This record gives sequence, C-alpha cells and structure tokens, in this order.
Amino acid sequence: MLRPLPPDGHVHTEWSWDTVTGSMVRSCERALELGLPSLAFTEHADLTPWLIPEPIRPHLPEHFRVRLRPDGVLEPPDLDVDGYLAAVQECRERFPDLRILSGVELSEPHWHRDRADALLAAHDFERVLGSVHSLPDGEHHHELSVISHRPPADVMRAYLAEVLDLVESTADFAVLAHIDYGLRSWPAEQPPFEAGDFEEEFRTVLRALADSGRVLEVNTKVPLPREIVRWWFEIGGGAVAFGSDAHEPGLVGHGFADAAALVESCGFHPGRTPHDFWSRRG
Repeated sequence: MLRPLPPDGHVHTEWSWDTVTGSMVRSCERALELGLPSLAFTEHADLTPWLIPEPIRPHLPEHFRVRLRPDGVLEPPDLDVDGYLAAVQECRERFPDLRILSGVELSEPHWHRDRADALLAAHDFERVLGSVHSLPDGEHHHELSVISHRPPADVMRAYLAEVLDLVESTADFAVLAHIDYGLRSWPAEQPPFEAGDFEEEFRTVLRALADSGRVLEVNTKVPLPREIVRWWFEIGGGAVAFGSDAHEPGLVGHGFADAAALVESCGFHPGRTPHDFWSRRG
C-alpha cells in the first residue's frame, strides 16, 4: 500500500499577484484528487521592488509589465488579505474533508520589518514562510533570474549569504522557503550545479536555521539536492515541511512522492498526525 503524501505547505492561487492561472477552488480539488491531508495557501507578500533590466522589459508577461514604473522598477502590489481570507473560508466550507491553512510568503521580511510586522500583527496567518527572491545591486534590487552580469557561483553565494541574514534576523516566520531558489536560474550553458561546491555556505545557513528553531522547506519546484536534506539532518535540524510552490492547480503536490522518499531516506519521518511537519523521531 502506498504511503499517503505529506501536506502541501506552499501553494499560490489567484490571490498572489504573479499568478494568472491560479485557482484556490481548483487547487483544493487537486489536493483531494491526490489524497493530500491538507494544504496551506501562502500567498505572496513581496515587499521589495525590483529593477528590471531594460532588454528584458518587453519580454515580461503582461501581468508583470503593467506593474512597471517609468523607471523600470517593478513594484509588487499589496496582498488583498481580506479578499483572500474570505476565499479561504469559502473553500473550507466547500471542502470540509480537506484541512486548509491560511498563510503568507514574506519576501525579504528582514529588510522590511515595519511592513512585515504590521501585516502579521493585523492578521492571524496559520503558516508564515520567509524567503529571499532578490539581491541588492547598487541603489536597486534585482530578482535572481535577471542577474546575468555576475558568475552564477557568485550569485549563489550572495543569495545564501542573504538567506543567512534572513535566518539570523528576528523576522517572524516559521518555515524557510526554497533554500535552493538560486538553483532555479542556474544557467543551462554552465556546468551542472553541484551542491557540494557550496557545502560550507549551505551548512552555515542550515546551522543557523536549526538554532532558530525554524523549519526547512523541501520545495519541489526544482528537486532539492539530497545532500542539503542530509546536511540538515546531520547538523540537528528538527523538522521538514513540503511545498510545491504551485502557481497553478495542476502543480499542487507535484513531486511529493519522490520528495517524501528522499526526506525519509535522510532520517525524517511523518509526524503524529498527517498534517504535521516531518521530524527526526524514530
């Protein structure tokens, strides 16, 4: 008999500004099809404006281009929390057999403490993710995927240094999202990414994460290298969450069977209930 899949703790819907194919209702339907015990709708609260390089601007999707200021800076809109929470409640009533958590993904909350703290103080989110999507570059910030003027290894190390600053901060979040976000924009023309080349940097972040008592997310948008989960276990990391980072319903729970097998092979096991984080017990 196949083991049930873990809960999906990182899902985006039409309430995230960058999601044009998202649907909270259809994401719930997909979770039930897969037999997921629960899912968390962690909509984007992107707090950092990004400068988009001029050659890239004409090729942006329309829902990005309409956000561009005249100076080429993309400023993400605020999350419509009231509308989002009303949709969550409607889905809870429509899908009583699915546990649905409210949530938010805070981007660089350590740079924007006043805004991040105010958002969390005003709303009782059940799952809060912390993440880094961009790096400072002069007076502006660039999202990682548009940084092409620096060697990819340098970008990865700068990204992990920024993640370390986030983790060592007192920003209020429970789960570190996509520690491997820099891998998503690793150039195809470069030699393949090797986690071992960045072992020291990853271990430093993971050690700080364990010391903070926060949880490591295994994000399945790009398969997380096994070494990173093993290092998390070796340095004493307490728990693992799973997140598809789905921006469309068909990707809810994507790759979870393989991710669960990988996490278990590294020493983590399901919690006491199907909704819990996976932990080191056993």
